[in-house]
Amino acid sequence: MGPVVAIGFWAVMFVGTHLVISSARVRPALVAAIGEMPYRGIYSAAAFATLIPLIIVFSRHKHAGAMLWYLRGEAPLRWLAWLLMLAALIFLVAGLINPSPGAIGGPAEQRPRGIIKITRHPSFVAFTLFGLAHMLMNGWLGDLLFFGSFPALGILGGFHQDRRKLTELGEGYRRFVAETSFFPGTALLSGRQQWSRADMPWLAIGIGAAATILIVIVHPFLFGGLPLG
Repeated sequence: MGPVVAIGFWAVMFVGTHLVISSARVRPALVAAIGEMPYRGIYSAAAFATLIPLIIVFSRHKHAGAMLWYLRGEAPLRWLAWLLMLAALIFLVAGLINPSPGAIGGPAEQRPRGIIKITRHPSFVAFTLFGLAHMLMNGWLGDLLFFGSFPALGILGGFHQDRRKLTELGEGYRRFVAETSFFPGTALLSGRQQWSRADMPWLAIGIGAAATILIVIVHPFLFGGLPLG
């Protein structure tokens, strides 16, 4: 098995196991058989059992396969990639601070506030932005398969999560979906939500900015490359 095929295989396994184990058919059966917390343990174990080999294979075969584009020399695009990373970290932290009913283990019902007014799936949006930022700067086929697994999980996972929650929670989650949006900002632009000063996720912005600066500093030592050119 060549390196590109190996990366693609584990990328499909990583995304696929998430979707299958949490599907409307498999999840209820597992929860009924073993309980909610053991199910979450199995879900987490399956995630790590596919993510770790994916990372190992990719780390051994960075830049494998054909190079489809090379944009690292373009300063505006390099800064765009870092802005995407900053946004990804802010969404991720904000989603942890303010859990969404759309998240695994999130509250069954909650009035949209803060980051949830922007998207009901901040973690999935964070995964997507992380992957897109790195795909922009890594145009090799193997790299695109690796980093592309994160937007695939983010987008497919968000829709998948909504379908499952609608089945499990019914009308309450249906109202929540009607009031919010998956794609960032859509509910605000359509007038379904109104932004206020109280909604600004200042703590998440501060932590996300600090984490971005730290990653810029340690990136060459931990992951290689020169993030700032």
